[in-house]
Amino acid sequence: MPQNPLPLAQIAGVLGIPEGALRALMAERGGEPGDPTLVGLTVEEAARRIGIGRTKMYEYVRSGEIRSVKIGSLRRIPAEAVGEFLARRHQVTDFDTAA
Repeated sequence: MPQNPLPLAQIAGVLGIPEGALRALMAERGGEPGDPTLVGLTVEEAARRIGIGRTKMYEYVRSGEIRSVKIGSLRRIPAEAVGEFLARRHQVTDFDTAA
């Protein structure tokens, strides 16, 4: 199955950072791209997908800005919640710039 490249320009725009900075961050972190079949991500995996730090992701989880579930003693973020979170942030950014 062919894999579509990430729309880095779009993601960088949502995050409010230059695309080059996002690419540099991705190159710096390197390593494995992660398992695209996972449906429940750890906080660290979700943060890495967005390109933010673990502490910031925990803030979003605590505030309810990004959906998460407890499974026993584990905290997991549904993979689709990452995209939903970015879409909501993008809408807020679009609204803020239109005013």
